[in-house]
Amino acid sequence: MAALLELKNVTKVYTRGVLSRASTTALNDVSLTLAENEPTIVTVAGESGSGKTTLAMLLLGFIAPSAGQILYQGQDISRLGGAARMAFRREVQAVFQDPFAVFNPFYTVDHLLTVPIKKFKLATSAKQARERMEEALTAVGLRPEDILGRFPHQLSGGQRQRINVARALVLKPKLLVADEPVSMVDASLRANILETLRGLQKNHGVSIIYITHDLTTAFHIAKSIIVLYRGSVMEAGDVDAVIKHPQHPYTRLLIDSIPWPDLNRRWGETEIKAKEMEQSAQGSGCKFLSRCPFAMNQCVTPAPLFRMSEHQAASCYLYEQYPQVHSDQLTELLPV
Repeated sequence: MAALLELKNVTKVYTRGVLSRASTTALNDVSLTLAENEPTIVTVAGESGSGKTTLAMLLLGFIAPSAGQILYQGQDISRLGGAARMAFRREVQAVFQDPFAVFNPFYTVDHLLTVPIKKFKLATSAKQARERMEEALTAVGLRPEDILGRFPHQLSGGQRQRINVARALVLKPKLLVADEPVSMVDASLRANILETLRGLQKNHGVSIIYITHDLTTAFHIAKSIIVLYRGSVMEAGDVDAVIKHPQHPYTRLLIDSIPWPDLNRRWGETEIKAKEMEQSAQGSGCKFLSRCPFAMNQCVTPAPLFRMSEHQAASCYLYEQYPQVHSDQLTELLPV
């Protein structure tokens, strides 16, 4: 099975200061493989500071890993040059959180779509470029005649975000990195944008890394999920299993923070009571150790992933009776 993208034991460490050289591990030993011929949507979830955006920046080649490799179609992205680098830039696209930041208020929407077409020489005439723009806008549920020729301030936030998706789609990408794409959009429009992303995967063969802190949107868009906490994988597997039956104490805490549509159940009536985070407690053990109500002596050593079922594993010694899953086997847990 040919791999579109591979993360091989990727770690990213940020250092600060000249004398103290204090460091923060934003991502720790993460491996993941996306097959080229099996388009899928994988959610990467976690709270702020979990390493989600660092992962996105690594996937896009904006920053380099401190350890490990990122391969695109078998080639290390840090060593790509010439035509291979141009192909990577065209085929791996991003949709970011802010639907306003990518627009220049002095240009019409057409400018955002024509620049990548010209940059990558995807049209031989103005007519062909126009057809390509219209095709992309239609694919994301917008009417070209209502969008083209208008300025950004004449559009809603939901329209702008779908135009951002269309900008990526016009390049016919193979991978889309969507970093919190609906967090700044009205709740009434989120379903439309999520459905647009699912349509890209189903109808256009685009694999999507969907990065979010919102587990409700993760449940609706993806088949598989990876839960991060302070750079480490806490739990991974089938999104239905992980959301409905979370196993890691951190995942259970996240799930229980979601408001329930049950008038008899109080919001915040958590199944587990996490301790307040002790920021000074770094250590080399489980990243959740300082907050975990189930902490044990062996938690001073990081737990491997233990596989409870075909498509669910958690990094917690509560499940040490189950077989271990090495970090490079993480992809086996994720259904396509």
